[in-house]
Amino acid sequence: MDTTTRAAELLREHRDAIDRLDAILVYTLAERFKQTQAVGRLKASHDLPPADPVREATQMARLEELAKAADLDPELAKKFLTFIISEVIRHHEKLQK
Repeated sequence: MDTTTRAAELLREHRDAIDRLDAILVYTLAERFKQTQAVGRLKASHDLPPADPVREATQMARLEELAKAADLDPELAKKFLTFIISEVIRHHEKLQK
């Protein structure tokens, strides 16, 4: 097998793995949002605020530590969680109305 063919084979294997991981991310994110929607309904029914800054700060610190342990750039992890939290709060605010 020549090197170009072998490189193409390795590239396909990497891309297949990436595709599987993308599917895991999507399904995991969907499950996470199902849980946060349940939290939002609970907060709305008990007149609790949509945002919880203490919880958010705790989660941000926790995620930063997880990212370091996983050898992932903590800034990337924080950006990702910041986006997710903003979406969750937006959903919670909708439920409050």
